[in-house]
Amino acid sequence: MTVSRPQPATDVLVVIDIQPAMMAAIWEPERVVGGAIFLARVARELGIPVLATVQNPDRLGALHPDVAPWVDETVPKMAFSAMGDQAFREALAETGRRQAILVGVETHICVCQTALDLAESSYDVLVCPDAVSARNDVRHKLGMERLRDAGIGPIHSEAVLYEWLQTAAHPKFRDVLAIVKGNKPPV
Repeated sequence: MTVSRPQPATDVLVVIDIQPAMMAAIWEPERVVGGAIFLARVARELGIPVLATVQNPDRLGALHPDVAPWVDETVPKMAFSAMGDQAFREALAETGRRQAILVGVETHICVCQTALDLAESSYDVLVCPDAVSARNDVRHKLGMERLRDAGIGPIHSEAVLYEWLQTAAHPKFRDVLAIVKGNKPPV
């Protein structure tokens, strides 16, 4: 069994559909938005690309304004899986990265379909359960169970950043630690 571990040289952070119109119906929306911002800020500090998607932006609006400043590129989509959209596949390929770490909504729909399609396309995939959600906790939990059953590993957002760093001697450790202390990740 191959174990996927966060690697700063191979990772891309993918923020899925964190749009105000979507978040209004999401279970624990502050947790998801906070977790996405937290991980995106660390990714930016470490030079890890951050891609975002927005579902049907003409109807559901733009990326959440608190998340947008930390994203390198936002791709509109109509497919539930980000991989169902050519522009996303191209943006992802341009990063040259082969492992995707996912945050966003909804766990059992867009996050799940994107993760499964990424895995089928030979990407390694990790999902941060503390930074994904659905309209209720049952849908969220079932989505996470399906992902785990498919071999896609869950990982806490804070664990991601410490695996990216690997050591307190990392040259960016103090900068990242300031983010940890200033923007405590969700439980």
